[in-house]
Amino acid sequence: MPLPTPLRGVVPPVCTPLDEAGEVDTASLSRLVEHLIAGGVHGLFALGSTSEVAYLSDEQRGVALETVVNTADGRVPVLAGVIDTTTARVLDHAREAAQLGADALVVTAPFYTRTHPREIAGHFRRIRERVDLPLFAYDLPVSVHSKLSPELVLDLAADGTLAGVKDSSGDEGSLRRLLLALGGREGRASGPVPGFSVLTGSELTVDAALLAGADGVVPGLGNVDPAGYVRLYDAARSGDWPLAAKEQERLAALFDLVDAGPETDMGRSSSALGAFKAALRLLGVIACGDTAFPQIQLGAAAVAEVDARLRAAGLTPVR
Repeated sequence: MPLPTPLRGVVPPVCTPLDEAGEVDTASLSRLVEHLIAGGVHGLFALGSTSEVAYLSDEQRGVALETVVNTADGRVPVLAGVIDTTTARVLDHAREAAQLGADALVVTAPFYTRTHPREIAGHFRRIRERVDLPLFAYDLPVSVHSKLSPELVLDLAADGTLAGVKDSSGDEGSLRRLLLALGGREGRASGPVPGFSVLTGSELTVDAALLAGADGVVPGLGNVDPAGYVRLYDAARSGDWPLAAKEQERLAALFDLVDAGPETDMGRSSSALGAFKAALRLLGVIACGDTAFPQIQLGAAAVAEVDARLRAAGLTPVR
Protein backbone atom coordinates (compact mmCIF):
# COMPACT_ATOMS: atom_id res chain seq x y z
CA MET A 1 0.00 0.00 0.00
CA PRO A 2 1.19 3.59 -0.47
CA LEU A 3 3.28 4.71 2.49
CA PRO A 4 1.81 7.72 4.33
CA THR A 5 4.13 10.72 4.50
CA PRO A 6 4.94 11.11 7.23
CA LEU A 7 4.34 7.62 8.53
CA ARG A 8 2.59 8.00 11.89
CA GLY A 9 1.36 5.84 14.71
CA VAL A 10 2.30 2.49 16.22
CA VAL A 11 4.55 0.29 14.08
CA PRO A 12 5.62 -2.77 16.10
CA PRO A 13 8.81 -4.64 15.20
CA VAL A 14 7.24 -8.04 14.59
CA CYS A 15 8.60 -10.99 16.57
CA THR A 16 9.56 -14.04 14.50
CA PRO A 17 7.97 -17.15 16.05
CA LEU A 18 10.08 -20.28 15.70
CA ASP A 19 9.15 -23.93 16.03
CA GLU A 20 11.04 -26.37 18.22
CA ALA A 21 13.43 -27.10 15.34
CA GLY A 22 14.33 -23.41 15.06
CA GLU A 23 12.51 -22.77 11.80
CA VAL A 24 10.08 -19.94 11.16
CA ASP A 25 6.59 -20.92 12.33
CA THR A 26 4.54 -19.28 9.58
CA ALA A 27 1.17 -20.18 11.11
CA SER A 28 2.11 -18.50 14.40
CA LEU A 29 3.58 -15.53 12.54
CA SER A 30 0.34 -15.06 10.62
CA ARG A 31 -1.62 -15.16 13.88
CA LEU A 32 0.74 -12.58 15.33
CA VAL A 33 0.19 -10.25 12.37
CA GLU A 34 -3.58 -10.61 12.81
CA HIS A 35 -3.18 -9.91 16.56
CA LEU A 36 -1.29 -6.70 15.78
CA ILE A 37 -3.71 -5.50 13.13
CA ALA A 38 -6.66 -6.28 15.39
CA GLY A 39 -4.94 -4.12 18.03
CA GLY A 40 -5.14 -1.16 15.66
CA VAL A 41 -1.48 -0.73 14.68
CA HIS A 42 -0.62 1.60 11.82
CA GLY A 43 2.18 -0.44 10.26
CA LEU A 44 4.45 -3.45 10.73
CA PHE A 45 8.25 -3.57 10.90
CA ALA A 46 9.44 -7.03 9.89
CA LEU A 47 13.03 -8.21 10.38
CA GLY A 48 14.17 -5.79 13.04
CA SER A 49 16.06 -6.48 16.24
CA THR A 50 12.93 -7.76 17.99
CA SER A 51 12.43 -10.05 14.98
CA GLU A 52 15.82 -11.65 15.81
CA VAL A 53 16.99 -10.71 12.32
CA ALA A 54 20.64 -11.16 13.27
CA TYR A 55 19.98 -14.84 14.04
CA LEU A 56 18.03 -15.69 10.89
CA SER A 57 19.45 -17.19 7.71
CA ASP A 58 18.75 -15.42 4.44
CA GLU A 59 16.17 -18.09 3.62
CA GLN A 60 14.44 -17.60 6.98
CA ARG A 61 14.42 -13.84 6.46
CA GLY A 62 12.62 -14.33 3.17
CA VAL A 63 10.06 -16.72 4.68
CA ALA A 64 9.33 -14.34 7.56
CA LEU A 65 8.97 -11.25 5.38
CA GLU A 66 6.81 -13.01 2.80
CA THR A 67 4.52 -14.26 5.57
CA VAL A 68 4.13 -10.79 7.08
CA VAL A 69 3.48 -9.14 3.70
CA ASN A 70 0.98 -11.78 2.58
CA THR A 71 -0.89 -11.80 5.89
CA ALA A 72 -1.06 -8.01 6.10
CA ASP A 73 -2.45 -8.05 2.55
CA GLY A 74 -2.27 -4.29 2.13
CA ARG A 75 -4.20 -3.44 5.30
CA VAL A 76 -1.19 -1.67 6.82
CA PRO A 77 2.22 -0.86 5.33
CA VAL A 78 5.07 -3.31 5.91
CA LEU A 79 8.57 -1.97 6.54
CA ALA A 80 11.32 -4.51 5.93
CA GLY A 81 14.56 -4.51 7.87
CA VAL A 82 17.42 -5.13 5.43
CA ILE A 83 20.10 -4.97 8.08
CA ASP A 84 23.60 -6.23 7.32
CA THR A 85 27.23 -5.26 7.65
CA THR A 86 28.00 -3.71 4.27
CA THR A 87 26.24 -1.86 1.47
CA ALA A 88 26.49 -4.74 -1.01
CA ARG A 89 24.90 -7.18 1.43
CA VAL A 90 22.16 -4.71 2.37
CA LEU A 91 21.37 -4.21 -1.32
CA ASP A 92 20.88 -7.96 -1.78
CA HIS A 93 18.35 -7.98 1.08
CA ALA A 94 16.71 -4.78 -0.19
CA ARG A 95 16.14 -6.17 -3.69
CA GLU A 96 14.55 -9.31 -2.24
CA ALA A 97 12.36 -7.22 0.08
CA ALA A 98 11.14 -5.21 -2.90
CA GLN A 99 10.33 -8.40 -4.81
CA LEU A 100 8.40 -9.77 -1.82
CA GLY A 101 6.21 -6.66 -1.68
CA ALA A 102 7.60 -4.61 1.19
CA ASP A 103 6.40 -1.00 1.28
CA ALA A 104 9.61 0.50 2.70
CA LEU A 105 13.09 -0.44 3.86
CA VAL A 106 14.78 0.01 7.24
CA VAL A 107 18.59 0.22 7.25
CA THR A 108 21.29 0.77 9.86
CA ALA A 109 24.68 2.31 9.23
CA PRO A 110 27.31 -0.21 8.10
CA PHE A 111 28.86 -2.07 11.01
CA TYR A 112 31.69 -4.41 12.04
CA THR A 113 34.22 -2.10 10.35
CA ARG A 114 34.55 1.49 11.52
CA THR A 115 32.92 4.08 9.28
CA HIS A 116 33.08 7.85 8.83
CA PRO A 117 29.86 9.93 8.58
CA ARG A 118 30.61 10.52 4.89
CA GLU A 119 30.76 6.77 4.34
CA ILE A 120 27.52 6.29 6.25
CA ALA A 121 25.84 8.94 4.11
CA GLY A 122 27.11 7.24 0.96
CA HIS A 123 25.75 3.92 2.23
CA PHE A 124 22.20 5.29 2.64
CA ARG A 125 22.30 7.20 -0.66
CA ARG A 126 23.41 4.20 -2.69
CA ILE A 127 20.67 1.99 -1.25
CA ARG A 128 18.01 4.63 -1.98
CA GLU A 129 19.34 5.14 -5.52
CA ARG A 130 19.35 1.44 -6.39
CA VAL A 131 16.13 0.20 -4.77
CA ASP A 132 13.08 2.36 -5.36
CA LEU A 133 11.40 2.12 -1.97
CA PRO A 134 11.12 4.68 0.85
CA LEU A 135 14.11 4.33 3.16
CA PHE A 136 14.14 4.64 6.95
CA ALA A 137 17.34 4.97 8.94
CA TYR A 138 17.60 2.78 12.03
CA ASP A 139 19.68 4.60 14.65
CA LEU A 140 20.96 1.75 16.84
CA PRO A 141 24.40 2.66 18.20
CA VAL A 142 24.38 -0.08 20.86
CA SER A 143 24.68 -2.69 18.07
CA VAL A 144 26.09 -0.69 15.15
CA HIS A 145 28.56 1.41 17.15
CA SER A 146 27.77 4.50 15.06
CA LYS A 147 25.40 7.21 16.29
CA LEU A 148 23.51 9.02 13.54
CA SER A 149 23.85 12.71 14.32
CA PRO A 150 20.86 15.03 13.84
CA GLU A 151 22.89 16.88 11.22
CA LEU A 152 23.49 13.73 9.17
CA VAL A 153 19.85 12.68 9.39
CA LEU A 154 18.71 16.15 8.33
CA ASP A 155 21.05 16.18 5.33
CA LEU A 156 19.77 12.79 4.18
CA ALA A 157 16.18 13.85 4.74
CA ALA A 158 16.62 17.13 2.86
CA ASP A 159 17.99 15.49 -0.28
CA GLY A 160 15.24 12.86 -0.34
CA THR A 161 17.38 9.90 0.68
CA LEU A 162 15.48 9.20 3.89
CA ALA A 163 11.74 9.06 4.45
CA GLY A 164 12.19 8.78 8.19
CA VAL A 165 14.21 7.56 11.14
CA LYS A 166 13.63 5.01 13.86
CA ASP A 167 15.52 6.36 16.87
CA SER A 168 16.60 3.53 19.16
CA SER A 169 19.69 5.38 20.32
CA GLY A 170 18.44 6.03 23.85
CA ASP A 171 19.77 9.58 23.44
CA GLU A 172 16.69 11.65 24.20
CA GLY A 173 18.65 14.89 23.86
CA SER A 174 19.70 14.02 20.31
CA LEU A 175 16.12 13.08 19.43
CA ARG A 176 14.86 16.40 20.77
CA ARG A 177 17.48 18.33 18.80
CA LEU A 178 16.40 16.55 15.62
CA LEU A 179 12.75 17.35 16.26
CA LEU A 180 13.58 20.99 16.92
CA ALA A 181 15.57 21.20 13.69
CA LEU A 182 12.57 19.77 11.85
CA GLY A 183 10.33 22.51 13.22
CA GLY A 184 9.48 21.35 16.72
CA ARG A 185 6.14 20.13 17.97
CA GLU A 186 4.08 22.84 16.26
CA GLY A 187 6.18 23.49 13.17
CA ARG A 188 6.76 20.09 11.57
CA ALA A 189 4.28 20.64 8.71
CA SER A 190 6.01 23.87 7.67
CA GLY A 191 9.54 22.83 8.60
CA PRO A 192 12.43 22.05 6.26
CA VAL A 193 11.31 18.45 5.56
CA PRO A 194 7.54 18.31 6.19
CA GLY A 195 7.02 14.69 5.10
CA PHE A 196 9.83 13.22 7.17
CA SER A 197 8.81 10.72 9.87
CA VAL A 198 10.44 10.47 13.30
CA LEU A 199 9.63 7.29 15.22
CA THR A 200 10.92 6.54 18.71
CA GLY A 201 12.09 3.05 19.55
CA SER A 202 11.71 3.58 23.30
CA GLU A 203 8.73 1.78 24.82
CA LEU A 204 9.05 3.77 28.05
CA THR A 205 9.04 7.40 26.86
CA VAL A 206 6.46 7.40 24.07
CA ASP A 207 4.27 10.07 25.66
CA ALA A 208 7.26 12.39 26.06
CA ALA A 209 8.44 11.79 22.48
CA LEU A 210 4.97 12.46 21.07
CA LEU A 211 4.69 15.62 23.16
CA ALA A 212 8.02 16.76 21.68
CA GLY A 213 6.73 16.20 18.14
CA ALA A 214 7.60 12.60 17.23
CA ASP A 215 5.26 10.92 14.77
CA GLY A 216 5.01 7.51 16.38
CA VAL A 217 6.65 4.56 18.05
CA VAL A 218 8.21 1.21 17.11
CA PRO A 219 7.70 -0.72 20.39
CA GLY A 220 8.93 -4.28 20.89
CA LEU A 221 6.42 -4.57 23.72
CA GLY A 222 3.79 -3.65 21.15
CA ASN A 223 3.83 -7.30 20.07
CA VAL A 224 2.36 -8.17 23.46
CA ASP A 225 -0.03 -5.23 23.92
CA PRO A 226 -0.56 -3.45 20.61
CA ALA A 227 -3.91 -2.02 21.70
CA GLY A 228 -2.25 -0.38 24.71
CA TYR A 229 0.22 1.51 22.54
CA VAL A 230 -2.57 2.50 20.16
CA ARG A 231 -4.56 3.89 23.10
CA LEU A 232 -1.48 5.82 24.21
CA TYR A 233 -0.94 7.21 20.71
CA ASP A 234 -4.61 8.13 20.27
CA ALA A 235 -4.68 9.92 23.63
CA ALA A 236 -1.59 11.92 22.70
CA ARG A 237 -2.95 12.82 19.27
CA SER A 238 -6.17 14.08 20.85
CA GLY A 239 -4.22 16.15 23.40
CA ASP A 240 -5.31 14.10 26.40
CA TRP A 241 -1.88 14.01 28.00
CA PRO A 242 -3.05 12.77 31.43
CA LEU A 243 -4.64 9.73 29.76
CA ALA A 244 -1.51 9.23 27.64
CA ALA A 245 0.65 9.33 30.77
CA LYS A 246 -1.62 6.87 32.57
CA GLU A 247 -1.39 4.38 29.69
CA GLN A 248 2.38 4.92 29.47
CA GLU A 249 2.76 4.14 33.16
CA ARG A 250 0.79 0.88 32.79
CA LEU A 251 2.96 -0.12 29.82
CA ALA A 252 6.13 0.81 31.71
CA ALA A 253 5.15 -1.57 34.51
CA LEU A 254 4.40 -4.30 31.95
CA PHE A 255 7.79 -3.68 30.32
CA ASP A 256 9.49 -4.98 33.46
CA LEU A 257 8.82 -8.46 32.09
CA VAL A 258 11.94 -8.05 29.93
CA ASP A 259 14.06 -8.71 33.03
CA ALA A 260 12.30 -11.97 33.90
CA GLY A 261 15.35 -13.99 32.87
CA PRO A 262 18.03 -14.05 35.61
CA GLU A 263 20.96 -11.81 34.74
CA THR A 264 23.34 -14.46 36.07
CA ASP A 265 22.03 -16.96 33.53
CA MET A 266 21.46 -15.07 30.28
CA GLY A 267 21.99 -11.86 28.36
CA ARG A 268 19.51 -9.00 28.56
CA SER A 269 18.55 -9.40 24.91
CA SER A 270 17.83 -13.10 25.42
CA SER A 271 15.70 -12.26 28.45
CA ALA A 272 13.73 -9.53 26.68
CA LEU A 273 13.07 -11.43 23.47
CA GLY A 274 12.28 -14.57 25.43
CA ALA A 275 9.83 -12.62 27.58
CA PHE A 276 8.02 -11.16 24.56
CA LYS A 277 7.68 -14.63 23.06
CA ALA A 278 6.67 -16.22 26.36
CA ALA A 279 3.96 -13.57 26.73
CA LEU A 280 2.70 -14.21 23.19
CA ARG A 281 2.58 -17.95 23.88
CA LEU A 282 0.74 -17.41 27.16
CA LEU A 283 -1.75 -15.18 25.34
CA GLY A 284 -2.36 -17.92 22.79
CA VAL A 285 -0.93 -15.98 19.85
CA ILE A 286 2.07 -18.20 19.04
CA ALA A 287 2.68 -21.89 19.62
CA CYS A 288 6.26 -21.88 20.89
CA GLY A 289 8.18 -19.31 22.92
CA ASP A 290 11.67 -20.38 21.86
CA THR A 291 14.25 -17.83 20.78
CA ALA A 292 16.95 -18.53 18.21
CA PHE A 293 20.14 -20.39 19.19
CA PRO A 294 22.47 -19.66 20.97
CA GLN A 295 20.14 -17.53 23.10
CA ILE A 296 19.23 -19.19 26.39
CA GLN A 297 15.58 -20.02 26.93
CA LEU A 298 13.53 -18.73 29.86
CA GLY A 299 13.00 -21.18 32.70
CA ALA A 300 9.70 -21.95 34.43
CA ALA A 301 10.18 -19.30 37.13
CA ALA A 302 10.82 -16.59 34.54
CA VAL A 303 7.75 -17.62 32.52
CA ALA A 304 5.69 -17.49 35.70
CA GLU A 305 6.91 -13.93 36.27
CA VAL A 306 5.88 -13.00 32.71
CA ASP A 307 2.46 -14.48 33.43
CA ALA A 308 2.14 -12.37 36.57
CA ARG A 309 3.15 -9.20 34.73
CA LEU A 310 0.53 -9.84 32.06
CA ARG A 311 -2.20 -10.28 34.66
CA ALA A 312 -1.14 -7.15 36.54
CA ALA A 313 -1.38 -5.18 33.29
CA GLY A 314 -4.92 -6.42 32.64
CA LEU A 315 -3.96 -9.00 29.99
CA THR A 316 -5.36 -12.49 30.46
CA PRO A 317 -3.16 -15.50 29.63
CA VAL A 318 -5.01 -18.45 28.11
CA ARG A 319 -2.23 -20.99 28.65
